[in-house]
Amino acid sequence: MRPVDLARELKLSTNTLRGYEARGLVPPAVRSPKGYRMYTEVHRAYFHCLRAMAPGFGMEVTSEVLRALQAGDVDAALWAAGRAQAALHREQLLAAETAERFASEAEAGDTQGGEHAGEPVGIGELSGETGVPRSALRYWEKEGLVSSLRDEENGYRKYGRSELRKVLLMRLLRSAVYSEEAVQWKEAVKRLDPDDTEEAHRLALQALHYWNALARLQLKGLHSLYSLCRQLELLE
Repeated sequence: MRPVDLARELKLSTNTLRGYEARGLVPPAVRSPKGYRMYTEVHRAYFHCLRAMAPGFGMEVTSEVLRALQAGDVDAALWAAGRAQAALHREQLLAAETAERFASEAEAGDTQGGEHAGEPVGIGELSGETGVPRSALRYWEKEGLVSSLRDEENGYRKYGRSELRKVLLMRLLRSAVYSEEAVQWKEAVKRLDPDDTEEAHRLALQALHYWNALARLQLKGLHSLYSLCRQLELLE
């Protein structure tokens, strides 16, 4: 198969195909009797797998998987994909738990965070309570996503309990890849009235939808990975 034909099938440029090949993501092209670069059905399966896996798993994991397959190590490839799936599942659980929490607060008419209501807390306490590193909290404050007060005695940051909701929301898409959807979601969190439990619940559900959609993309990638493994006769 000529590179130009495969590039047309994949809706990519021949330079992109060559770039993937140079990075070791697919086996080297073969040469025709006249010396032209050619791709086989195995190459075709590799490229299709790359295209299918990248949206759901990202290029780093996809690259690790494809290199492992070229080494004949199907278990290493499946471990790499499995770790990514496990990480995604943790994000889904966190989003679902946060959405459930906000739904309960909205139903109860609670604008102060229920059991978490009380005096403002320091950055260390907020970090420990939410699992968000202090550096991330400072960055979010710099970006206007959360706000703090200053302790009159020592000048330390103090966060009102209503800001807890914003922090709980922001952590839901911390690991999301850059996209227009993620940017718009973060802007909505930035504009959120921290006392608006119904809107906080809606945003948490949006985050859950984001991760659920990614899970479906991963499933498509796994289907292509299975097809490639069959083509390479790596499965018993």
